[in-house]
Amino acid sequence: MVSRLTHKILLAVALALIAPRAFAQTPPDPSAAARIHIGPLALSPTLSLLNAGMDQNVFNEPDQALPKSDFTMTLEPKTDLWLHLGRSILSGNVTEDLVYYRTYSSQRSANHSLKVGLLVPLTRVTFRGSASYLNTRDRPGFEIDARPQRRELVYEGGVELRMLSKTSFGIKAIRQKIEFAADAVFLGNNLRTELNRQINGESLTVRHELTPLTTLTVDVGQQRDRFDFSPLRDSNSESVSFGIHFDPFALLKGNAAVGYRNFKPLVAGLPGFQGLTAAVDLSYVALGATKLSVQAGRDVQYSFDVNQPYYILTGINVSLAQQVFGPVDAVGRIGVQMLDYRDRAATFIAFADRVDYVHSYGGGVGYHVGKDLRIGFNVDNATRTSAATNRTYSGLRFGMAVTYGL
Repeated sequence: MVSRLTHKILLAVALALIAPRAFAQTPPDPSAAARIHIGPLALSPTLSLLNAGMDQNVFNEPDQALPKSDFTMTLEPKTDLWLHLGRSILSGNVTEDLVYYRTYSSQRSANHSLKVGLLVPLTRVTFRGSASYLNTRDRPGFEIDARPQRRELVYEGGVELRMLSKTSFGIKAIRQKIEFAADAVFLGNNLRTELNRQINGESLTVRHELTPLTTLTVDVGQQRDRFDFSPLRDSNSESVSFGIHFDPFALLKGNAAVGYRNFKPLVAGLPGFQGLTAAVDLSYVALGATKLSVQAGRDVQYSFDVNQPYYILTGINVSLAQQVFGPVDAVGRIGVQMLDYRDRAATFIAFADRVDYVHSYGGGVGYHVGKDLRIGFNVDNATRTSAATNRTYSGLRFGMAVTYGL
């Protein structure tokens, strides 16, 4: 069915390329809010000092291991950019994280992130493509407490055909490569051997403009995960998702999607997963002084343990920011993550059907100096509970944060 639909869409695309220009539409300009304009080039640079304070559990150790504390800070220069090429737009992002720990120098790092995208709107057809590169020593998720070196390279591309005044049909493809360094080790497991992999996927999409600021989407896709050194983890997936997108100029901003995934390991002895998935990133601003943000998700994540090779990660984070008076604001944060592990048959597992929880909460206050500078103080705590006592921890972080937009 997917193959027949793909052929029909490709045929329609070919016809649309010679369709009258009367159907051409100009996409919204994402560079409108940029701070600097130099001819067709728009730039939005920021410089942030993050977490300049104490981390009271640097390695996420349990209480019986006597957690180590240290002074840490992160300097983050970042630039978003857009270049207009006629009606096409070339976009990009460059981010550098310079992470410093005073005592534990092994935790210091320089993390690089690059992304470039191209939007080409033709008559009734829009082409999109992007490539991104990440080289980092950040923790890869809620499970692995080490900061291993890893690289990620992602290519994405797609084409959409506007067949009706408010409805488009398209195809998308993604290719992702994840590589850990040869010396990346956690709890005796070599992460390069366990988790290096390549992901390939394709999907069909339908997009409908419900209002000028609201778009509905339906995506049907398939995905193939292949591991370089651990074929016991290989899998195929089929998925369908229903989403809604709110324009940045709407009161409610962001994206939300719910769907169904059929995750099928290729090696016998490991149960699959058939169930709901979700991806939510929404924010709402009331009266220009109160901002509520919600991020939530549910999907399959791979574990470093080959005997419990994946888990279902279900989580939600909520933050509420309030302008208290004049230049002073306050924010509160709370979150919970559930890691529901799946066991491989006929292997020894110390804690079968394990479910771990990570609870976080925190808050802060900020003071605005003009419209470009914010100085803040934050306090955050995270706690993980688990049947495996060596996986439990509690850690408090507090310190200053300074953000300056050029």
